[in-house]
Amino acid sequence: MVVLSLKICVRHCNVVKTMQFEPSTAVYDACRIIRERVPEAQTGQASDYGLFLSDEDPRKGIWLESGRTLDYYMLRNGDILEYKKKQRPQKIKMLDGAVKTVMVDDSKTVGELLVTICSRIGITNYEEYSLIQETVEEKKEDGMGTLKKDRTLLRDERKMEKLKAKLHTDDDLNWLDHSRTFREQGVDESETLLLRRKFFYSDQNVDSRDPVQLNLLYVQARDDILNGSHPVSFDKACEFGGIQAQIQFGPHIEHKHKPGFLDLKEFLPKEYIKQRGAEKKIFQVCHKGCATIFVYKCLFLACL
Repeated sequence: MVVLSLKICVRHCNVVKTMQFEPSTAVYDACRIIRERVPEAQTGQASDYGLFLSDEDPRKGIWLESGRTLDYYMLRNGDILEYKKKQRPQKIKMLDGAVKTVMVDDSKTVGELLVTICSRIGITNYEEYSLIQETVEEKKEDGMGTLKKDRTLLRDERKMEKLKAKLHTDDDLNWLDHSRTFREQGVDESETLLLRRKFFYSDQNVDSRDPVQLNLLYVQARDDILNGSHPVSFDKACEFGGIQAQIQFGPHIEHKHKPGFLDLKEFLPKEYIKQRGAEKKIFQVCHKGCATIFVYKCLFLACL
């Protein structure tokens, strides 16, 4: 009978045992046999562990699927398989600055993990969210040029599409591929990934009773307007600036909220900051007043 002789490394304690298996043995059964015969492997829950075929390039290593047989992976005598825990911690940052550490399965794809990540955070429409590698994004930002100021262009509504083409949009972000794992995309455990809404299927998916989703959506919409990812006209920018001013400072108080009170960088895209009458228009909108849910709704619709 043909047998397959493999070196099994129990990773958490670096114990290596040479074991023999029938090539037709399922990976699930191989893990069971390892736990039965190697005392060092008898820790934790069996379902949390698996077999990993490493490579010199960490991105090319693969987790063996439990339902496959060993001969499916064309293993040869003397090959080394790691028996180790599939769970790993991953830091997830939200746009409001909050950072959460979520335990994820290293063998699953990003698309599969988003279900887990979003449910832990309290987001139900996980299919509309994705993850960004901030470290790579920061490098890309450093090499970007700035958009030259052209007031004539900014005033012309018919040329908004041309302006949008010159700005930093969601297409430039380093979105992770949903069909591949974190490891395959070079995501290290020490990295912090940014959770951001990527797909806007319908505003009907926004639950006005869900404070977590509303807050994330509001922060993303606000930042996208301010950084130019979603270009808006000067009048519309002032309208949103007024809404934002009310969020931060409450209803307009004439004797308190005078010209020079606002730091316009927090309320307008940079191309409108020095526009004449900008702060006055913001205060006019703020003076009208609006409900909090209207704020979220308006900002959301502006980004569609």
